[in-house]
Amino acid sequence: MIGRRLFITLLGGGAAWPLAARAQPAMPVVGLLSPDPPDLVQAFHRGLKETGYAERENVGIEYRPSHQTDRLPEFAVDLVRRNVDVIAAGNTTSAFAAKAATTTIPIVFTTPGDPVTLGLVTSLARPGGNLTGISWLAGELAAKRLEMLHELVPGAARIALLVEPNNARVTETTVRDAEAAARSMGLQIRVHDANTSGEIDAAFASFARERPDALFVGSSPLFNLRRIQLVHLASYHRLPATYSGRLYPEAGGLMSYGASVTDAFRQMGVYTGRILKGAKPADLPVLQSTKLELVINHQSARMLGITVPDKLLVAADEVIE
Repeated sequence: MIGRRLFITLLGGGAAWPLAARAQPAMPVVGLLSPDPPDLVQAFHRGLKETGYAERENVGIEYRPSHQTDRLPEFAVDLVRRNVDVIAAGNTTSAFAAKAATTTIPIVFTTPGDPVTLGLVTSLARPGGNLTGISWLAGELAAKRLEMLHELVPGAARIALLVEPNNARVTETTVRDAEAAARSMGLQIRVHDANTSGEIDAAFASFARERPDALFVGSSPLFNLRRIQLVHLASYHRLPATYSGRLYPEAGGLMSYGASVTDAFRQMGVYTGRILKGAKPADLPVLQSTKLELVINHQSARMLGITVPDKLLVAADEVIE
């Protein structure tokens, strides 16, 4: 009798163990729709770590590439189906794909545009809904970038403007502001489109025929991904070029001016961590990145026969030798 009671007790206790295991809190999972540059992904991880989260220790991450524009809706729906706790969208297109896929899962975005004008949120201070994030207003910096390019290459009168039409909302702002700035400075702007690596090659083939004096490369997820190609072609054609972020001069490009995208991704990680801790996106104001950087690759300037004015050298946050 005692043995039978002991057997029943052990059986009952054994049956309880799986229930107890199931009762343990599950590790939260973040869906990351992000471009490939590893420094941006690492910056996102740093932001998560600032709020106490580390991958595989107390948070899981589902990675999806945001540069595959045609598959973004599919990726976003898949993350929603997996019931991730937060979606981190590393560019404007992925933010809209995530927004279309869910009205309940929190979304943290980065965008180079104005998220209110774009239609991502209704207000910067009180975003409402399930989205918030970081904006670095790259499009609105177009006039300043053009001004700096003209300071660096004062003889340049004909400027080629390379943009990605698939990145439509940011491209519209960039073209509008650059054309307005060019008119005020007496410069000629010709817009060239590229949505693929092959179209980037085709654009540079047209530059070889038309011989513009300088190149203005718009802010674009594709261009960030293809920055080595862009920098190599600009160097091959001896075309002075300005870019939207420091990734380009670090790869050999001539000059960049814009917000620190790396810092924006770090902030996206911080906001993601805060939401995992219980904050609501509607209560987190959209942050506007104020960390602007002018980076000049002095070696590239010398190779192009360009003397960098002292004014720009003094203003530069970094001069790469």
